[in-house]
Amino acid sequence: MDNSQYFYRTIIFTRKNNQVALADINYPENVTPLDEWLGTVVTLADGAHTIQEMINYMGQRYPSPPSNLEKTLHSVIERLMDGDMIKLSETPVSLPYYLASPIEELDLDKARKQIIEDGYSVMH
Repeated sequence: MDNSQYFYRTIIFTRKNNQVALADINYPENVTPLDEWLGTVVTLADGAHTIQEMINYMGQRYPSPPSNLEKTLHSVIERLMDGDMIKLSETPVSLPYYLASPIEELDLDKARKQIIEDGYSVMH
């Protein structure tokens, strides 16, 4: 995996009570919880940072980073890519309003309108 690539989310998410979950813009109470690693990567997938920057950031969160941290993060990214929850780009990506923040921070009417205008396919 090329660590110089930018990674960005393609799903709407929620972050409540230290739990990250996939959210449905039309039914915000319907959520699908993600395990901790997946949730962390989804929240960091803002399109403005590279995989290497995420690895460095995550490494700083540990007094002594796990030796397999990079391998673990690559595996998490691959799983999220397989589920069409994140994508990679050679250049920074500006996320649309409805993907830029957790659902609880969005104006849902504005988000729904932009989703329709963009032709975004809501997966969750």
